[in-house]
Amino acid sequence: MRLSRYFLPVLKENPAEAQIVSHRYMLRAGMIKQASAGIYSWLPLGFKVLRKLENIVHEEQVRAGHIPMLMPTLQSADLWRESGRYDDYGEEMLRITDRHKRDMLYGPTNEELITDIFRSHVGSYKDLPLTLYHIQWKFRDEIRPRFGVMRGREFLMKDGYNFDLTKEDALHAYNRHLVSYLRTYERMGLQAIPMRADGGPIGGDYTHEFLVLAETGESEVFYDSEITDLKFGDRQIDYNNVEQCQAVLKEFTSRYARTDETHDEALFNQIPEDRRRVARGIEVGQIFYFGTKYSEPMGATVVNDKGERVPVHMGSHGIGVSRLIGAIIEASHDDKGIIWPEGVTPFHCGIVNLKQGDEEADAACEAIYDSLTALGLEPLYDDRNERAGGKFASMDLIGLPWRITVGPRGLKNGVVELTSRRTGESEELPPEQAIAKIAAIYGLAQG
Repeated sequence: MRLSRYFLPVLKENPAEAQIVSHRYMLRAGMIKQASAGIYSWLPLGFKVLRKLENIVHEEQVRAGHIPMLMPTLQSADLWRESGRYDDYGEEMLRITDRHKRDMLYGPTNEELITDIFRSHVGSYKDLPLTLYHIQWKFRDEIRPRFGVMRGREFLMKDGYNFDLTKEDALHAYNRHLVSYLRTYERMGLQAIPMRADGGPIGGDYTHEFLVLAETGESEVFYDSEITDLKFGDRQIDYNNVEQCQAVLKEFTSRYARTDETHDEALFNQIPEDRRRVARGIEVGQIFYFGTKYSEPMGATVVNDKGERVPVHMGSHGIGVSRLIGAIIEASHDDKGIIWPEGVTPFHCGIVNLKQGDEEADAACEAIYDSLTALGLEPLYDDRNERAGGKFASMDLIGLPWRITVGPRGLKNGVVELTSRRTGESEELPPEQAIAKIAAIYGLAQG
């Protein structure tokens, strides 16, 4: 993409309403624009990152054997009355009446709707296990929406629901989700720690939240520092293997890690003092097992192998896709702007032309742009007739992990400058070597 043809409304000054880094940089980098309190338009740069995160979530869910679908944003209140949650959920639920005076709601979550789908189409244990998920916009009418996409009213969320014959089967689904979430977050350049949490309005005794450590996190967290040394890495897991999934859960949850809601001071004090940590965390996902909480009152049953009709065991599993963008920025930035991990960057590389209009510099930039594009990469070419300082400031603000700088002086020596946004280190290379290095970073081979 050529910046002269792109819509990137960057701001030079910090917006007064932005209280935390991610909100400030998302507004300044032209990623979002507030439409009303807690509700945002996603501008092209923000939308690109949102779609990248969504694709990673989809890929890891499908890898785990989960089946994508799509449910509506509006739901019938009657389903929620069946489960008993319509009156219990509170004022965060946006309640609506249509022209026929039917009670509707803008879904904050989908347990009731997915249970209705299941009971309408599944009746035998032979159709289990089953996990369905979707990525859809949700709405919760926060009393004080703040911090940009971190605590907005409208947000994009992946929520999945497992249906199993027994508690043991459902707990395997729980473990399977934990494994897939660890893979998902690491692909995004995040360390999200699974912590014992509270079930809240979803319910259930088995639940872990995934939290990214950040000073601006809303949750106080208590943990054993050893847990921050754990990495899932590129290990291969058979998601149908109960023992493998259970082993990963044990590895990542056996050390103390809890939110303030479930914190146990006595247990915490059993950790060696030099490993006790108290910090802030940003919740980016949560997994639940809640048994027959919804299937019993809503009649979601199957016939088992003995011919008995029994309620299915269920769990729900969410990832805050739009919230993740804020979490990534909170965890990866400096005083110049965002620093995107390679896995989620909106553009793979920036190209800065130091002397737009210079025949040799223009030709070199075009050649680099065409070569990167031919490799399947997306470069952002700053071809504007602006000062070099302004171009560098824009690139630093939007946080592309790599920048190739092209100028007449370097070209006389046959080199361009390749700069890492994370470290700030630069090296001079012939253009073809700079292209080859970018290709290698993203796991591509030149033909």
